[in-house]
Amino acid sequence: MGVTRAIALGLVLVACGGGAANVRSVSLRMRGSPPNATVTIDDRLVGPLDVVAARGVALTPGKHRISVEANDYLPWDKIVEATEAPVVLDVQLVRVPD
Repeated sequence: MGVTRAIALGLVLVACGGGAANVRSVSLRMRGSPPNATVTIDDRLVGPLDVVAARGVALTPGKHRISVEANDYLPWDKIVEATEAPVVLDVQLVRVPD
């Protein structure tokens, strides 16, 4: 695993409150494109969409703002409620019209 991916995976845990033994978490799974789009959760960088899609993210219960951005694409933003069930998001960014 490359350094960039390892850093991104570490940020996933930090950004979402994971890693504490007493915190229950809810799984976030994402699919979509472009794969190099940047994912942020609650205004904290998580990493590229392809890494988040491959590994998933542990969210603390409650509301979270998920944003996905890439150059030459319109941004995508959604508020999700992390509850008992896994949160699954399909993100297809739309190119900025010429």
